Amino acid sequence: MKIKFYVIPLVIAGFFSSCSDHVYGPALHHSDIAYMPKPMSMDSTKSATYLSGGVVLDFSNNLSDQLTSGQLNISEAHTFQNFNLAYGGFTSLGNYENYDLEKDNPHYFKNKFFGAVGGRLSGNFFINTDSRTDFRIIGFEAVYSHEFGDYARFRKAVTGDPNFYTDTRTELFTGGLTSEIVFHGRKPNTEMGFRAFVGKTFGNDNIYNNTNNNYVTYKTPTNVSFAYFLQLKQYFFVVEGGTYVQFRLGLRL
Repeated sequence: MKIKFYVIPLVIAGFFSSCSDHVYGPALHHSDIAYMPKPMSMDSTKSATYLSGGVVLDFSNNLSDQLTSGQLNISEAHTFQNFNLAYGGFTSLGNYENYDLEKDNPHYFKNKFFGAVGGRLSGNFFINTDSRTDFRIIGFEAVYSHEFGDYARFRKAVTGDPNFYTDTRTELFTGGLTSEIVFHGRKPNTEMGFRAFVGKTFGNDNIYNNTNNNYVTYKTPTNVSFAYFLQLKQYFFVVEGGTYVQFRLGLRL
């Protein structure tokens, strides 16, 4: 009974301690990777331009705040014998919505604007055993982004304040490995694909490697995401998710 009596106050104290801590990372941390479509090996056209727009829904590091953004992407893709390559650029504009800071906190805000521009690169080694399927056994994806806006300035302003833990980086480089399968559907001019990604954002990830247990963050240095791709004639749709969810509609030119 005495042990329980001491444990309960400690749990309560730890709960309120974690609630008083505030963790802020880059707006695109773990949501900067985006699936890049590429022509299949059996397509008559081996090069294509892809234009898409989408919505990204993400949570803050402590799961309380929300990030919502719109994104425009343009990429060029080429398929060679057993290898493909895609490269392109993007821009993102969004809103960081606060649910964590109380109104009596001197740093309180309702929402803050963020934006980003960047470039992406992706490639795959593949094999095809029939006229319908490309097995993109191993590949890579990499993305560079530069963040700007009110939210980036806020992270720098609160750095060093008690109970505030920040990742002030505005430039991110994320890279990793992929595995993918893409195939033609039974209906003419239909393609579908599934892709898995495992990688990380390079640089100082100390706030995500917390060993002192003085605050809670659900984002880890390892970035894992999955994507589903569907193309109907020249139109395509992508849904992608990890610690975020992204929906995109696009056009193959």
